[in-house]
Amino acid sequence: MKDFLKNTYIKFLKKIKSFLKKERPKLPLKKRILKYTIYFFVFLFLYFTCVDLNILWLFGRSPKMHELKNPKLNVASELYSADGKLIGKFFNENRTPVKYEQISPVLIKTLIATEDNRFYEHSGIDFKAMFSVFWSIMKGDARGGSTITQQLVKNLFKTRANYSRGLFGYIPFIKTIIYKTKEWITAVKIEANFNKEEILTMYFNTVDFGSNAYGIKTAAKTFFNTTPDKLNAEQSALLVGILKAPTFYSPIMNPENALKRRNIVLGQMLKHEIINQKEHDKYAALPILLDYKVENNYDGNASYFREAVYNSLKEWLKENNYDLYADGLKIYSTIDSKLQQYAEESVAEHMKKLQKKFNKHWEGENPWIDGRGNEIKGFIENVARETATYKYLMSKYDKNKDSVNYYMNKPRRMRVFTWNGERDTTLSPMDSIRYYKRFLHAGFFTIDPFTSYIKTWVGDINFKYFKYDHVKQSKRQPGSTFKAFVYAAALENGFGPCDKMIDKPVTVNYVEKGQKKTWTPHNADGIFLNGEVTLKYAFARSINCVAVQVMQEIGWKKVIEYAHKMGIKTPLADVPSVCLGSCDVSLYELVNGFCPCINDGYNIEPVLVTKITDKNGKVIYEYKEKKKRVLTQETAFLMQEMLRGGLHEPGGTTQALFEYDLFKDWRNDFGGKTGTSTNYSDGWFVGVTKNLISGSWVGGEHRCIHFRNPENGEGCHTALPIYGIFMEKVFNDKKYDYVKGQFPKPKIKISKSYTCHTRYEKRDSLDAAKDTIRSSEE
Repeated sequence: MKDFLKNTYIKFLKKIKSFLKKERPKLPLKKRILKYTIYFFVFLFLYFTCVDLNILWLFGRSPKMHELKNPKLNVASELYSADGKLIGKFFNENRTPVKYEQISPVLIKTLIATEDNRFYEHSGIDFKAMFSVFWSIMKGDARGGSTITQQLVKNLFKTRANYSRGLFGYIPFIKTIIYKTKEWITAVKIEANFNKEEILTMYFNTVDFGSNAYGIKTAAKTFFNTTPDKLNAEQSALLVGILKAPTFYSPIMNPENALKRRNIVLGQMLKHEIINQKEHDKYAALPILLDYKVENNYDGNASYFREAVYNSLKEWLKENNYDLYADGLKIYSTIDSKLQQYAEESVAEHMKKLQKKFNKHWEGENPWIDGRGNEIKGFIENVARETATYKYLMSKYDKNKDSVNYYMNKPRRMRVFTWNGERDTTLSPMDSIRYYKRFLHAGFFTIDPFTSYIKTWVGDINFKYFKYDHVKQSKRQPGSTFKAFVYAAALENGFGPCDKMIDKPVTVNYVEKGQKKTWTPHNADGIFLNGEVTLKYAFARSINCVAVQVMQEIGWKKVIEYAHKMGIKTPLADVPSVCLGSCDVSLYELVNGFCPCINDGYNIEPVLVTKITDKNGKVIYEYKEKKKRVLTQETAFLMQEMLRGGLHEPGGTTQALFEYDLFKDWRNDFGGKTGTSTNYSDGWFVGVTKNLISGSWVGGEHRCIHFRNPENGEGCHTALPIYGIFMEKVFNDKKYDYVKGQFPKPKIKISKSYTCHTRYEKRDSLDAAKDTIRSSEE
């Protein structure tokens, strides 16, 4: 059998050899030319097919037809305010597409004259320029002769990226031929699927101009603070010139190169009669004129709100497979741009003054103190050990503390925040920590109680330098503001505003984790009336011992239950001191917890975003209201009366609002509640009108950093002024006249008395110890 196969194989080889040696008649020249021409085109067809299909993974991936018809662009997502203002972007590549009609005709002509003057004559490949292409290939330069369409292919599909390289893509000369082949093939496909205007539009939307400017809309804004339709001839020449090499011809990094390149482009514009000689000479004589500003993710107002929107959308984006930084979403938020402006101005205006007062209060001393008022030794050193700089140095120098301490105390140039603007200075990392720890911080938050639409969100005093958000991220002791939940629970369970209790010392015995404990709170000023007061008066004056007695009547578990019902999401400790605000909560949930008092008793989750559309305008998300009744209408109305009592009852803690220009019209109703935590570490205020609720918090970054006396540190002095300034601005803007006016009359019959009003009573002092939780104040 083996011999048979061997003989058969030998005979086959002999026949092949004989066939090859056989003489054939010589074809005429024309037929030979035709023959080899056919061979050549067959070869080209097979070669282009192999490259396009990536046969045996030799040539690398080429764009598929569905990718050509629906090209993927990294497009910035845009965040809009409720009044239609663009308030921020989310992007990796800052690109916002434009339509053909939005591009200056001069810019289009300039591009064609400079990059591809036969653009309207070819179908993706300029055969007249092929000789320059082959010459470039021989030199190993793949840039020569590319048409606008081929450049679009490189920008749009990254045909020279590693993922599309293939096995032959690692051979220096061969890879250049393959790259050009893929660009030719794809360019022809693009020309077959899009008209010339569409190709030009895609080109201008894809190109990188440097300076984090992707696409012509961003480039026009970045370099000239204008729009693409308003670009003039000189500006068009500069931008088209940049495209040849965005870094080398950058007007920021290499202005001389950019100037020369611009003038070359102006020469092309003159040659193709886009401009005349006089215009050319005028523009060529000009220096480069820019209105330059690089846009980043944090530019604009409402920076903390934008971060909150991103955090709130993370899960939704993941579930629905969207990339906020690349998919060109349009996000329509609840924020009011003008109210947000007023909120940011109010925080800045008050905090600048308060910081000056704080600095004077602590002049010559360090403000980080313990409960006895003594400076905490080693505080800065302990804080420094938690910084990224310290940890990096410990890693770099193998935990050698001498080296680490040397560099932590070595001065260097840096830019720092001040209330008079940024300032360049020289500080060591340790000095920098000492400097920044002295700043007071703030949060301010406004919500529409009937829709729960968030109207303002100010997370701190400056987002660039202090990114920690004191609206939702930070949680601190709310002090007496928490009493709103105590009295709401009491009103729901049989009490009324005019019910009376004795203002007297009180002791609570309870068990915590199996241990018997005793708690004896006192009023913030250590003074007791030792007589009856109404609950309305006690709430208005923020009398601790009456709040504790109310809590004893209904049980602190009931207080916790209603706090959670009304909007507090943070777990609360099962201890009696919860009634005086001893448990940390965020400003976000505290303000939301006041909404049922104003909106007839409903809890509605705060809303940041009402609608999201994709880059084609299709609605992919729309908010649907979900609300739950948590208070009866009667209790909600009575809580409005309790909150109004802060202004109208004698000694009410909200009466500091009378210092602001809010009462030109006596019919304007306000209510509110102040709060101050232990040692004046936190100052709070929540203010309400008939259809707007705002809350403010002020304090140090650490609880040990604070004022030392009630005259400076109570909530009515630290937090309330932000609200007062804000509402002054709102009331002075006629656009917001709807905020003014009285609380509405009750829609139902009120069974409990609420019109009682307390006369001024002189209070006597008792020699009593300070309470453990100085949760209230005035």
